[in-house]
Amino acid sequence: MGLVLDLLVAAVAAFLIFKVGFAVLGSFARPAPEPPPPGEMRRVNLTYRCPQCSMELRVRQALSEEPVPPRHCMDEMELVTPAE
Repeated sequence: MGLVLDLLVAAVAAFLIFKVGFAVLGSFARPAPEPPPPGEMRRVNLTYRCPQCSMELRVRQALSEEPVPPRHCMDEMELVTPAE
């Protein structure tokens, strides 16, 4: 009786391992999501620096992937981190 129980536990464990493994591999095969429609906020990670006073500003959401640089001290701020 002990051998049958051991085989049953091993079969269930093997099934679960294969099921999880195929789910992980299947997640790699999915295409990247489409970009949001125009007018919706997009996630960006940009840092700008004012050339006059060296104030820095981090932009995390914008309407486009390359937003217009903000202005500070009456000048456009310089992009510190490159857009990816």
